[in-house]
Amino acid sequence: MTITSRPIGGPLTVLVSTRAVLTLPDDSLLLSPATISISPTTGKIVAIAPTVLPQASFPPGTTYINYGSRLLIPGLVDAHVHLNEPGRTEWEGFNTGTRAAASGGVTTVVDMPLNAIPPTTTLVGFKEKLAASQGQCWVDVGFYGGVIPGNADELLPLVEAGVRGFKGFLIESGVEEFPAISHDDIALAMKTLNGTPTTLMFHAEMIPPITDSVGDAVQTSDPPLAPHGDLKSYQTFLESRPPSFETYAIDQIISLTHLAPTLHLHIVHLSATQAIPILKKAREAGVDITAETCFHYLGLAAEGVENGDCRYKCCPPIREQRNQDGLWEELTAPDSCIKTVVSDHSPCTPELKLLPSSLQTIEAPHMHHSDSGVDMTADLELPAQEKGKTQVAKEVGDFFAAWGGISSVGLGLPILFTAAKKRALAGSEATPSIVDIVRLCCSATAKQVGLSHRKGALRAGMDADVCVFDDAEEWVLRSAGMHWKNRCSPWEGHRFAGRVKETWVRGQKVFEHGGVNAGFVGGMPVGEAITEKRLA
Repeated sequence: MTITSRPIGGPLTVLVSTRAVLTLPDDSLLLSPATISISPTTGKIVAIAPTVLPQASFPPGTTYINYGSRLLIPGLVDAHVHLNEPGRTEWEGFNTGTRAAASGGVTTVVDMPLNAIPPTTTLVGFKEKLAASQGQCWVDVGFYGGVIPGNADELLPLVEAGVRGFKGFLIESGVEEFPAISHDDIALAMKTLNGTPTTLMFHAEMIPPITDSVGDAVQTSDPPLAPHGDLKSYQTFLESRPPSFETYAIDQIISLTHLAPTLHLHIVHLSATQAIPILKKAREAGVDITAETCFHYLGLAAEGVENGDCRYKCCPPIREQRNQDGLWEELTAPDSCIKTVVSDHSPCTPELKLLPSSLQTIEAPHMHHSDSGVDMTADLELPAQEKGKTQVAKEVGDFFAAWGGISSVGLGLPILFTAAKKRALAGSEATPSIVDIVRLCCSATAKQVGLSHRKGALRAGMDADVCVFDDAEEWVLRSAGMHWKNRCSPWEGHRFAGRVKETWVRGQKVFEHGGVNAGFVGGMPVGEAITEKRLA
């Protein structure tokens, strides 16, 4: 018996294993032995048999690879990555960011509309980003557009140009070229995009309103008071971004959903479990809204963050262990509002993390930002004689002055697998299986960005994107094992269970752990920019 098959002609590559996660015709997932036949010419899977067929079953000249019991799963689709090119290539770039993705079994990334310059908020900006990506990508790359004040007329042209969705911030993003959107901006974007096959996404943090309204008054209210406590204390930073930042923002979004009843809405990097009941109530009322969470929220907890270690800073913040437990419980709930898990890879230079000099490699450019929700401009502009009277924003270890973002693209599979394994050993029932991980990181993320017709599944007719995962190998992440541009991450020194051994993109092996060229055995980037118009 075969799950599905298509006529085979021309050269053939066959991958076999006693364990693979296959997608059935009804889109359910099955852990099964498998023989996967791939056309190197088309880059497609041409046939799958749910058994291990011998090499003799295939014509002479077939490339036949038996992986034994190593897992074969679809290449991951990381639907939340900041590649920062053009404009901030000292932070990251298409070449290094997609190499890192390939090293971790990620075969498709979707690039966020910021922190590149220009951002992807206009058709001209999108074309500039596409030009910068040419010949640099080791995996396939899709793109989001951005929603900022005044760019509503650009949204539909960006849909036609092939962006996978749109993102807007309800709080300052930290970079001046991507300002926050108001109540009226959200309403206009919803009405503009309603009826189109796209997703409108939100960075759902919002300074709590000072009146009963959650409308535009909050946009003109004073910034929050200066934090109380040591700026190097993680607890001080955590208390400055309470769960109410997320719940107020989500309340505001849901209050406007009647304007766009057919538009898919999505909350990026959900951190606070207090938002979950709000989202579930909206979904029960028929609102098409989903959420994602991130690997760092599931694998790191506030109790483990040392004071001054700004590698852990991100917004929303990494919260307490009790909050993390709640995220895991929701992740495995049958009616979960959290449909996907992504990296939110948001790198910068070590200097912007205000780390010790031993971790700094290049001189950082001057850049003012306010991604902590606390505007530090006044402190930065104090005369020299006055700075001694206050806490200087540029001090090493200052969580409020450091850039917020965590580097982790390509680490997601071992992070999630390791954390799930630890929870299972501790007796937790909220533990996803490898099949669940494939659903959360492959099939559901592909669906989220309108690519489920070709990405995120091992099934005949799909792109031959394959991750080979050894779930028995244990290893420790060292600086040399980081493939993104700036080797700075809170995951350094962590021990992981499970390692990606190979990554195949559309039938071509692009990465092999321990292989030549630092593992990038293909020698040249083979990834493509995905610009097909979204249909679903």
